[in-house]
Order: sequence, then C-alpha cells, then structure tokens
Amino acid sequence: MSADTTNKPSGTDLIDFAIRYGFISLLIGLVIFFSIAAEGFAGPYSAVFIFQSVSITGILALGVTCTLVVDGFDLSIGSVATSALMLSSYLMVVSEYGAVVAVLGCLAMGAGVGFVNGLLIVKFKVPDLLATLGMMFLLVGLQRIPTEGRSVAVGMTLPDGTVAEGVFSPAFLALGRHRLDFFIENLIPVSVIFLVVIAVLVWIFLELTRHGRLMYAIGSNERAAALVGTNVKRYKIIAYMISGMLASVGGILLAARLGRGDIASGNNLLLDAVAAALIGYAVLGAAKPNAFGTAIGALFVGILLQGLTMMNAPYYTQDFVKGAVLVIALVFTFALSGRRGRGT
Repeated sequence: MSADTTNKPSGTDLIDFAIRYGFISLLIGLVIFFSIAAEGFAGPYSAVFIFQSVSITGILALGVTCTLVVDGFDLSIGSVATSALMLSSYLMVVSEYGAVVAVLGCLAMGAGVGFVNGLLIVKFKVPDLLATLGMMFLLVGLQRIPTEGRSVAVGMTLPDGTVAEGVFSPAFLALGRHRLDFFIENLIPVSVIFLVVIAVLVWIFLELTRHGRLMYAIGSNERAAALVGTNVKRYKIIAYMISGMLASVGGILLAARLGRGDIASGNNLLLDAVAAALIGYAVLGAAKPNAFGTAIGALFVGILLQGLTMMNAPYYTQDFVKGAVLVIALVFTFALSGRRGRGT
C-alpha cells in the first residue's frame, strides 16, 4: 500500500507562503502598529507626507534597480541627484534661464554621468562599485565649485560679490509643491504622480519588453547572453544612463520642493534609495531586482521613518532600524528560498 504523495508537506506550504507574503505581512503589521502607537499616523496628512517623502527616494531606487538587473550597482545616484538640484537652481537663479532649460540641462547631465559610468565599467573594466564611487566623489566636489560651497538661493551673493537676480520659475516650483485634488482637497503631490508613472514605465520596460528580458539575461549570466548575440556592453551602458537620468529627475523634484539649491539636502538619498531597491528583493518572494518590489520598498522606508519620527524616536536610531530591517528582510527571503530549493 503506497503512501499518498500528492499533497505537499505543510512545512513547505508555510515556507512558500512566508517567501511570497512575509514582507507584505510585515508592511501591513508595521502600519497597524504605528497607527496604534503614534497618534495621527493613520490620518490623511500623514499619508501625504509619507507619499511625498518616498517619491524622490523611489525614483532614485528605480534607477538603482535598472543597474542591479544587469548585475551592476550605482553608488553615484545620490551625488547625481544633488548635482541636478544644484544645477537646476544655478541655471535659474544665477544664469537666469527658464524651467525648460533647467530641466533639460539636468536630464542631459544625468544621462552623461550614466554614460561615463557605463564606459568606465564596460570599456575600461573598472569594477562598478569603484567606478561609481569615484564618480560620486567627483560630483560632490564639482557641484560645490561654482558657488564656493554655498547653497543657491534667490538674491544670494555670488563669489565675485555680485547679487544673483534670477528667480525660480513658478512652473518649476509646481513640480515639487503642487498637489492634485483627489478625494481630499490637495491630497496627492505631483511628485507622487511622477513616481507612479516612472515605476509603471520601468516595470513595463523590464518585465514586458524584449530589451528588459535581455537585461535580466545579462544579469543572470552575462557570458551566455553574449553568446546568443546580445550586445552586453550597450545594455549595461543604457542601464547606467537610465539610472543617471532618474537620479537627475529626483534632484529636479527636490529642488522644486525646496525652492533653493541646498547643498546638504541630499545626504540620505543614496542610503534610502539603495535600501528600497534591495528590500524589493523580498517583496512577493521575487529574489531579484524588480520595479514593483522597489516601489513597495520605498513605501516601506517612508512608513518606517514617518512612524519613528511621530513616535519621537531619536534621529540617530533611524539608520540603525533601516539597516536592521533590510538585513532581516533579505536574510529571511534568501534563507527561505534556499530551503525551498533544497526541498526541506
């Protein structure tokens, strides 16, 4: 009499459920906890602040995701975003150009930085971490030179003693400050719409197009992808150009929100964006870089920071909590995936 082997062991069912829905359950549990523990967390204005805070981080994280897909990594995104912040402010306030020139100039700068990063990696064989780290330091120094380390603001005194006469275009400021009437008056910031649109476009590109599938193939096995005729070098360069352009979009939105070129305002962008992109590995058990997981990861980081802030947690503990959650999520996901793969 043979044993019935048609049903999977209950332990395997639990592991599959934990891999696929464990992180989403954690996110829901976090929202419930902060809603109870922090007064006002569940209100609409808290939600607006969370969405607005994650919009820029999420856009940068989507750029990182594109480089992770091709088995790369971009450490320069934070400095690219801050450079776009400073460049757009400088073009309008000091050079007195309009919003269109400022935006196009920043996008060109981001694409150019990504192109150089890609060339260093694929042509000169510089490891991606070293190439993008070098670019990060280069941009951090370069963005300070025109103003001798000062932030850019309307009416500022320039290094030569003259006063800047330009102003921020109202249309430009609307990119970061305008909110759309949706259910509740002035609830949805325009920057959140940018995040949603960009996330959908990146998801479609990576998941539903031939080019996206080839990029995943490169990240999975670069040699095999090259043997079937894929132009590996071109796709890697494109991935870093996408990352640079999305980072510059984040910098533009940050400048539009602040209304000044605050040189220190982008200090945490790199860490938060990288955390969001890596947390995306754990969403729905993907175990790979993906646009949907990255967007959820950015939302998770925003909820975590907002909740800790509203509970009056010391600011110096927030990076520790983010790091702990990131490590736990990734270890949890990959450890369970390994167990499932071994059939235990």
